[in-house]
Amino acid sequence: MGMLELMAARVAGGATVEFRPTGSSMVPLIRSRQLVTVAPVDPARVEVGDIVLARVAGTTYLHLVSAVAAGRIQISNNRGRVNGWTTPARVFGICVAVDGVARPRVAGKARGAPAG
Repeated sequence: MGMLELMAARVAGGATVEFRPTGSSMVPLIRSRQLVTVAPVDPARVEVGDIVLARVAGTTYLHLVSAVAAGRIQISNNRGRVNGWTTPARVFGICVAVDGVARPRVAGKARGAPAG
């Protein structure tokens, strides 16, 4: 089980987590190894532009919500690649901060839990 899957399991269990994802698909929003804080989310409240921890077709991503339609959520990276559509049940958390700087428009979307 990879790091994102472990973080998704913790967030699905109600924990707010901090970790340092690797890769360049979310630059400049998240650079490789920056500290991110991800909190449990109400999937019904996510909007286009939110960064979420979600599973799409068996793979877990920390990527952008690129569309919301008919009870489905489309996940994409920040370089234009669409990962696919997923269900609200597979959206585990929302990125609330990057390197300690709060992300915009997250108020009221995260369910509070202590960092861990």
